Amino acid sequence: MNRICDLFGIEYPIIQGGMVWCSGWRLASAVSNAGGLGLLGAGSMHPETLQEHIRKIKTATDKPWGVNIPLMYPEIDRLMRIIIDEGVKIVFTSAGSPKKYTPMLHAAGIKVAHVVSSSIFARKCEEAGVDAVVAEGFEAGGHNGREETTTMVLIPQVRQATSLPLIAAGGIGSGAAIAAARALGAEGVQIGTLFALAAESSASTAFKERCISLAEGGTMLCLKKISPTRLVKNALYDSIAEAESRGAEAAELRDIIGKAASKRGIFEGDTDNGELEIGQISTAVSDIKPAGEIVKRLINEYHETIKRLS
Repeated sequence: MNRICDLFGIEYPIIQGGMVWCSGWRLASAVSNAGGLGLLGAGSMHPETLQEHIRKIKTATDKPWGVNIPLMYPEIDRLMRIIIDEGVKIVFTSAGSPKKYTPMLHAAGIKVAHVVSSSIFARKCEEAGVDAVVAEGFEAGGHNGREETTTMVLIPQVRQATSLPLIAAGGIGSGAAIAAARALGAEGVQIGTLFALAAESSASTAFKERCISLAEGGTMLCLKKISPTRLVKNALYDSIAEAESRGAEAAELRDIIGKAASKRGIFEGDTDNGELEIGQISTAVSDIKPAGEIVKRLINEYHETIKRLS
């Protein structure tokens, strides 16, 4: 019995992260069709674009799928209305408090999971009534918690803090890592980087190729005065690091980044001057594979690991 599989009606407790500029209907439906849970990444979509992707995924899979919404999204109320009107069944929220929107989503029959970076926030999620929590360590790509707690430290602490179904995220790129997360108390995993670099990801080929060529240490956490973000080391990162080393304030850092930096880097493929958000585990990825193959490999590796350990 697995509470994550039961909660979402999926075959394997593997959730594809709802990543900006990567998680469109093609990727999400491929993961869902392979037995995991695919998520549309609403954070980089205009409301009309999200509606289009919701309608396309409905025709691409008859398996469960969901939508990831950063709660600081500027048009959050329009997104929530679209999600309810379109009959979405699963929502993952992040970057904010789930207290306001969880009752509204529950009233529409929607299951809610929320991403946290500490046991304190996990307890607040339980108080807010969410159905599951995603505990994400700082190995993860993109926006991170300020605590900088690693996944292996975070998961057992969150497990102690809440009785909610628990999903581990951050640095998980193999079946052995899934086994480790479950040994620490997680009941499922959310994986971003592997799927961001999958064939069906809407990220540019240039972004994917840059990420699969990274050497160990090729990503760093920066922008702590704005929102801690893990980025690939490139010309933009060098400019940020130089400014941070001399104590630059948030306003100057925002000027350095410029507008639509993640779109420029991830979606449009400007690998020098764009924001390239990816997790530490990217250095273990060497090729671009279909999402279904990734799910199958993870499950096979997981069973091999359990067999080896026993």
